Amino acid sequence: MKTALSPYMLGATLYMPATRTDLADIILNDKIPELRSLVVCLEDAVSDSEVEYALQNLHQLLAELACTASEPQEQRRPLVFIRPRNETMAAKLISDHSLEGIDGFVLPKFTLANLSCWWDIMSGTDLHMMPTLETQDVFDVNAMTALANELTKHACRARIIALRIGGNDLMSVISLRHPRNMTLYDGPMGYVVKMLVAVFASRGFALTAPVCEQIDNVELLQRELTLDIAHGLVGKTAIHPTHLDVIHRALEVQPDEYEDALRILNSTQAVFKSQGAMCEPATHRSWAVNVLERSKYCGIAKQFNNVLYASRQ
Repeated sequence: MKTALSPYMLGATLYMPATRTDLADIILNDKIPELRSLVVCLEDAVSDSEVEYALQNLHQLLAELACTASEPQEQRRPLVFIRPRNETMAAKLISDHSLEGIDGFVLPKFTLANLSCWWDIMSGTDLHMMPTLETQDVFDVNAMTALANELTKHACRARIIALRIGGNDLMSVISLRHPRNMTLYDGPMGYVVKMLVAVFASRGFALTAPVCEQIDNVELLQRELTLDIAHGLVGKTAIHPTHLDVIHRALEVQPDEYEDALRILNSTQAVFKSQGAMCEPATHRSWAVNVLERSKYCGIAKQFNNVLYASRQ
């Protein structure tokens, strides 16, 4: 089994088509320094006519990664995942290739109906899993509750880093697109995210935020990130490298959150006041644990460091 991964290690997860010829350079040579996790996509990002070429390109990439998997790493590599087109392609990739340099698979169109099939494919490997919730039944709270209940007791549970919310596919189901000047939360997806958080996060699953497809509207991305974090989402899908730094800065823990988390976990008081707000360790403990976990992998906003530095002078 591969080393356990925290969902907070994902950060901004960049999706790139398997047709790109510079994937090895990106993964092995730090071509995108801000990159923390990468999905090599064989599904939506690859047209039907390019599938064979994409598979050939991926074969070469996997061979290069396998050759360097045991070598000492001069710099941290991003986490690398493959998003196969379907279950059949996933099974063939696993049977035909060395996947030593791969951390896991993103499972497209994941449902309760295909859970057993996916586990038959994945169970014989040590790969991590990131199922994607992006089909029509995601809009049905009863269907999602049934899936969550099954995943909670299923053998695959330990392999799941996070569940990915497939925003664009879900918007397609209802014949909509991400609004150009509105966050995803301002439309029907606002309900969907809230429902998925209520159903899955309450059972201990981490969820990642959908992509913001407006590449040049950084202000919109920042607004959406604020809402992602308010809903407890642990990372965000990215489709352009310019979004990486913006997402990573947003994921940094704010100084007041960090200080409150420490106080909550170390306090012997049942209730106390901190920075103008009530802190109640009995109910805020899990929040505090998550804040410290996020700070470990995403860092603390710089102003905290400045305050800390000043206090030591």
